[in-house]
Amino acid sequence: MSDTPEIIALVGSYRKGGMNDQIVDAILAGARERGARIRKIYLSDREISFCSNCRSCTQREGRERGICVIDDGMEKLLQEAEHANGLILASPVTAVMKRFIERLIGYTWWPWGAAAPSIMARLGGSAKALAELKGAARLLGAAVSGVLWVGLAARSEHQQIGRRAVQKAHRLGADLVGHS
Repeated sequence: MSDTPEIIALVGSYRKGGMNDQIVDAILAGARERGARIRKIYLSDREISFCSNCRSCTQREGRERGICVIDDGMEKLLQEAEHANGLILASPVTAVMKRFIERLIGYTWWPWGAAAPSIMARLGGSAKALAELKGAARLLGAAVSGVLWVGLAARSEHQQIGRRAVQKAHRLGADLVGHS
């Protein structure tokens, strides 16, 4: 196993080359300059089925993640995320990111008879996107080391990220390697 940290970005945007991509690229550039191996994974390129709510994956008490009975690309994706030294979750509010987050339920213990999973920060349809992403990071065992919010920015079809946002993204990527 290499001592070189690996940073993985999970991108929930459908628009390759858009705002999220530009920010993720800047974060990854900062990480790469600090010596990290980097990868960007588009959730839209992976097979992630809807949760069937069978709750089979939530019946294991303890810290070990339950295994989903659905045979799709989610298990491999979770293994990749779990083995990374740093994780970037980037997304506007999209169905593919919500589907991914919904499938993180296997990180909880939800025995039959309990009203809710054993996590305090429950992820639901009414939660804000940032809270959902932070909750997803925590479920994956990651600590939130920084946030870059580029909201209400896409006002034209081919808009570019501003210099200050790119600089902050670059710093976040470098800091991510420092925290891994």
